[in-house]
Amino acid sequence: MNYYGLFMAIVAIESNGDVNAVGDNGKAVGPAQIHEAVVKDCNRIAKAKFTLSDRESMLASFDMFIIYVEHYGHKYGDITPEIASRIWNGGPNGPDKQATLNYWNKVNSKLTP
Repeated sequence: MNYYGLFMAIVAIESNGDVNAVGDNGKAVGPAQIHEAVVKDCNRIAKAKFTLSDRESMLASFDMFIIYVEHYGHKYGDITPEIASRIWNGGPNGPDKQATLNYWNKVNSKLTP
């Protein structure tokens, strides 16, 4: 899968590429709108040292995206763009949540064929 292309589609939806974006009442930060819990989870999963300010870095956000999606995506078999998007939006069980389907449709509309 092209993680970079998918990530850039997610960034377009989440922040329109603004590395300084803040949403969800101040809880989601950066181009991919990452919550503190995701940073902590990525540090636990990858034994990494991401900081909260790393959420404002496109590169660090991309790294966290891959760590998070790959860790939780394998239980669904092949990690497709839909599975990855729905995990990013709805957490580890995102693909099981009906509420993440609309998010996937938005992301999918930004993917180039």
